[in-house]
Amino acid sequence: MSHFTKMVAAAAAADHGPGTRGLVTGEPDAPRCRSWWQVRECALRMSAALRSAAEFPPVRRGDAVAVLAARPDFVVPAVQAVWLAGASVTMLHQPTPRTDLEVWAADTLRVTRMIDARLVLLGEPFREFAPVLAEQGIRFRELDELSRADTTPTEEVPTGEDDLALLQLTSGSSAEPKAVRITHGNLHHNTRAITAAARLSPEHDVAVSWLPLFHDMGMVGCLAVPMALGMRLVKVTPADFLARPSLWPDLIGRYGGTVTAAPNFAYAIAARGMERAEQGEFDLSTLRFVLNGAEPVDPDTVERFLAAGAGFGLRPESVVCAFGMAEATLAVSFAPADTGMSVDTVDPEELRSRRRAVPTDAGTAGVRGFAKLGPPLPGMEVVVVDESCSPLPERSVGGLLIRGAAVTPGYLMVHGPVAATDETGWLDTGDEGYLVDGQLVVCGRRKEVIVLGGRNVHPADIERAACAVPGVRAGNAAAVRRDADTRREHFAVIVESRSAGDETEERRLRKEVAAKIFGEVGARPSTVLVVAPGSLPKTPSGKLRRGAGAELLS
Repeated sequence: MSHFTKMVAAAAAADHGPGTRGLVTGEPDAPRCRSWWQVRECALRMSAALRSAAEFPPVRRGDAVAVLAARPDFVVPAVQAVWLAGASVTMLHQPTPRTDLEVWAADTLRVTRMIDARLVLLGEPFREFAPVLAEQGIRFRELDELSRADTTPTEEVPTGEDDLALLQLTSGSSAEPKAVRITHGNLHHNTRAITAAARLSPEHDVAVSWLPLFHDMGMVGCLAVPMALGMRLVKVTPADFLARPSLWPDLIGRYGGTVTAAPNFAYAIAARGMERAEQGEFDLSTLRFVLNGAEPVDPDTVERFLAAGAGFGLRPESVVCAFGMAEATLAVSFAPADTGMSVDTVDPEELRSRRRAVPTDAGTAGVRGFAKLGPPLPGMEVVVVDESCSPLPERSVGGLLIRGAAVTPGYLMVHGPVAATDETGWLDTGDEGYLVDGQLVVCGRRKEVIVLGGRNVHPADIERAACAVPGVRAGNAAAVRRDADTRREHFAVIVESRSAGDETEERRLRKEVAAKIFGEVGARPSTVLVVAPGSLPKTPSGKLRRGAGAELLS
């Protein structure tokens, strides 16, 4: 067995009998708790059925198995069952209300062929997709049927550290699908590093999560890690959270949650909800590790979340700002636990013109503040380099490279495997940032940097300014690079507003957004487009697709 699957087996053996920690699913309507031992017993039966199937292609070691389902009570044992069979898991992206279902179906079929899926495990609410799979000749099994399989549990198929555990689909905007190849060794090393940095304790910690399992933070951080440690995990779906955002703090209070994680936008949603909540409605006093990652951390959003949560017992030191990516399995760096958010305030002109993060007093007009994202996790290295890949000193802005045992060996693409690292093991993250006191600061994506008069301006700076204008939906502005790499490069801004369609309000928004951005970055957008809520293109994990947003301007 691989080191990771040994951890999972040991955790299940330790969570057996009265006083179980286990997996809680079915909230808020029909909560159900199963010990990790019970989850494993179910997974062993499902794995035996997958391997011995007569009417279905039997799953063998090294196969790829795709999962298209949302309910955690079915998905969690299914994921473990695939690993027990020696195969890899691919969680297929799930549509949102704004998704074009025809495009999604075509993309899903393209991905199953790319990974050469032996089988698709299908569950609610996607059972209606069955005829499409059948028409395309893709074999599938329904999860509710598989979970009832009357098979004798058998021992797991031995796996090695180099065997694939996950084919993690990236959430970029490229028309060509790409999966990050995560090995059992990668998963083991990142699990151990996360456990050490977060000081996780299976006896005392309770994780509460609504994150999608097709995203690396959801799959690794909020499923694989609790499963491997035997922590109590309270798991609901993104649809549950979006339908009722107050469910998140409610579950934390009812189950005594100590650990949770989400992208920055979710903390803005949670803050708005808590600001309207009645005194005593939630209890957040048990939280000790509240991770903000997966997208740029906005210090203002964190401060608003902390202020709103203070009345419900939320402690400022519980917030942990982080940097991660699927290519690192999940986590690259965490801010130190129990210290809260630390913001590095720098001179914006020095940053844009000289690519230096020069410290400036927080009270200075126009100052730029970045959340410190902590030192690299154990076993991970981070270096900042210039255009010739030469290392840069602290507070010099450059490209971020990472290296370590949790870094993927490469990608799987339509035309086959592709290496992700250079000959010395370094992976180019595509991000720009700098180091300060050994901690990582990320400024933005390198390919999205807008060059204005020789200055580098990151879209996040423009978008943050736009969202400060009343009437613009928080976290729903996109700065789009125009005429890139030409002498007359400029940018446009798209903002979502409930006032879209109101000519007077749109005129006000365009004027105020342009003025706010000029005050922040010293340049005006060529266009400010006001669109209705839900119009901005986003990835399945909720990140802005700035390139696709440009189509709204044509």
